[in-house]
Amino acid sequence: MDKYNCWFQSIENSDYKYDINEVIYRCSKTGSLLEVEHDLNELKKKTRDYWKDLFDSRYRRQSWPYGSGVWGKKEWVAPFIEDKNIVSMYEGGTNLFWADKYGKQVGVEDLWIKMCGNSHTGSFKDLGMTVLVSAVKQLIANGNEIKAVACASTGDTSAALSAYCAAAGLKSIVFLPKNKVSVAQLVQPLANGASVISLDTDFDGCMKIVQEVCKKQNIYLANSINSLRIEGQKTISIELCQQFDWEVPDWIIIPGGNLGNVSALGKGFLMLKDLGLISKLPRLVCAQAENANPLYLSYLKDFETFNSVSAKTTLANAIQIGDPVSVNKAINILKKFDGIVEQANEDELATSSAKVDLTGTFNCPHTGVAVAAFEKLVKKKIIKKNDKVVIISTAHGLKFVDFKIHYHLEQLKGISNQFSNHPFEMEAKVDKVLEVLEKQIL
Repeated sequence: MDKYNCWFQSIENSDYKYDINEVIYRCSKTGSLLEVEHDLNELKKKTRDYWKDLFDSRYRRQSWPYGSGVWGKKEWVAPFIEDKNIVSMYEGGTNLFWADKYGKQVGVEDLWIKMCGNSHTGSFKDLGMTVLVSAVKQLIANGNEIKAVACASTGDTSAALSAYCAAAGLKSIVFLPKNKVSVAQLVQPLANGASVISLDTDFDGCMKIVQEVCKKQNIYLANSINSLRIEGQKTISIELCQQFDWEVPDWIIIPGGNLGNVSALGKGFLMLKDLGLISKLPRLVCAQAENANPLYLSYLKDFETFNSVSAKTTLANAIQIGDPVSVNKAINILKKFDGIVEQANEDELATSSAKVDLTGTFNCPHTGVAVAAFEKLVKKKIIKKNDKVVIISTAHGLKFVDFKIHYHLEQLKGISNQFSNHPFEMEAKVDKVLEVLEKQIL
């Protein structure tokens, strides 16, 4: 795939470009984040039907590595990585769940939930990490000395990094905020052999420290400040259109914390449109927890200013981020997509999560934030009855069983527990069971 080229480029000044094989996270001239740019002129030499047929022919096939939802789009993602250096766990290809029962309850007939948590480590982070860790293998093969790969995390990024590094034979180091991640999130990097550093701070504090550590050592930084992650995550957009037979939804709603995924989704749709596979763009909605809502506050001022906040504790702990590194990318994308930012308080996100669970999804609390935002936009009549809407579910509910059980046992403070579901406890006698069945269940 030598004819397909890509490079790093400043998001503030397109004149500043850097070789894709360079270890770099910010523009040395402007200090801005970078993005990966592709040679669209070369890609346009193939027709839209060629790309559609190629992607469809690879999708969920067993021709390694192209059966992966990410690597089936290799030419658009990371053509510089040799196949032998790809580290893949068959990521992507996740279920696009037709949420018709829940949609009818809310009043929207064409509602879908993209179950990105149905992935190897249980979150969408696998999509970006397969590209990043594969790039590290390629860098090492090219002669670069890299001692380890590190990230700050609220749980999901550390799980993905540690799993892919374990598969690649690379050392991983993860920085976690002490006592602020679930047991299920903590155990994944431990089981994968990562060095786990638990810091008495929040995610933003971990993020500051990991960046300094990576500067002082030959340690590769794996957070979404690294634009290679975005290349994998943008395939959500491509896969969505592929699953809809190359039609475009009217709305995409996604939880927002560090805001890398918002920019990734937008980038995927822009690339599809630039290369002629789609003719319109969806509207994007970024959903934030009210306790960690700096982008929402900026949106209220038409993005004229942005100020970080001190994030408060939220049940949606993976997006408990007050100083998101990808904020400028996210704002740029939201402006291009006529985007909206909405928020949800703790009761709203817990209630929405439990409500949609009753239709069979078993989603994470962060998806609950997106679901709550969706309901608000429906009530405001911004989202219409016949609109095609996709909610991005970012992680599997099994990673947050404490949140689930505490909700149903009514052990969460300040939560209305409208949809709580208690177990029935009784003597092990048939007559007692029948009595409960007749009076409370049947």
